[in-house]
Amino acid sequence: MEKKLILAIETSCDETSAAVIENGQTILSNIVASQIKSHQRFGGVVPEIASRHHVEQITLIIEEALEKADVSYDELDAVAVTEGPGLVGALLIGVNAAKAIAFAHDLPLIAVNHIKGHIFANQLVTPLEFPLLSLVVSGGHTELLYMASEDSYEIVGETRDDAAGEAYDKIGRVLGVPYPGGKHIDQMAHEGKDTYEFPRAMIQDDNFDFSFSGLKSSFINTVHNAKQKNEEINANDLAASFQAAVIDVLVDKTIRAAKEKNVRQLILAGGVAANKGLRTALEKAVSEELTDVELLIPPLELCGDNAAMIGAAAYVQLKNNNYADFSLNGRPGLSV
Repeated sequence: MEKKLILAIETSCDETSAAVIENGQTILSNIVASQIKSHQRFGGVVPEIASRHHVEQITLIIEEALEKADVSYDELDAVAVTEGPGLVGALLIGVNAAKAIAFAHDLPLIAVNHIKGHIFANQLVTPLEFPLLSLVVSGGHTELLYMASEDSYEIVGETRDDAAGEAYDKIGRVLGVPYPGGKHIDQMAHEGKDTYEFPRAMIQDDNFDFSFSGLKSSFINTVHNAKQKNEEINANDLAASFQAAVIDVLVDKTIRAAKEKNVRQLILAGGVAANKGLRTALEKAVSEELTDVELLIPPLELCGDNAAMIGAAAYVQLKNNNYADFSLNGRPGLSV
């Protein structure tokens, strides 16, 4: 196979990342600069601050990625960048950096959907086999995507309100844990028990959609009512009960959708894929109910936003000569 090298750039939210990927499967470098400490005191990502950090970091990160991969611009076959979805100001930093590199070095420019990137993060570990179903769970998205081939996407289920990761961050603020809340809630959940009765919204519905707004409200009301009555709150049990409610719905609907679609692989993707409780529950459910289906879960370093996954997804477009032109812009509301 002829070696194809892609320089990939990711700046959709609060990580500045650049990577060099070979043939969509091998990571030669994957540099990520996180901004979590800058946003923690605000309890969430501040778009203007995120954009400014991207401006400060983008050139340095790209240079480091090339240096670590021991690759020059002349050796590249294309430059790829996240065009959306994400924060528009953050997206524009990466898009314009990629356009400048493509123009200066006469390289093909590839625009990549961030959600597709999360799915293809798994290809950096194990080759994808189709048809497959992917559960994408992050701070901004909760979707079930069916792929009949590497460039075919069908949304079979999605959240109707809050994304799962968004709900984690919001209840994390109620419990007073640092941003991002998901990691801390997961840790607390393993120290507590599922003793509070929280709703499993839409779990009985004859569809594969999700809803986490009611669960979030129920959690907040439980905490506020207990405080008003001066009742003791067990934070670990609250976290365990919340997480159990989220995981029950995610796993139930994912397993049902995988059976209906008769897939060969089931993929977990997105930032919440790092959640230990979700990983364990999905592994157990697949081993018991989908014995002929291969479950792919990315390593922790590929769950969050990173440029390696963008490079993996971009390889499909490189093979198909599917390039963008210099009118490319950030598309914050982009869907698959």
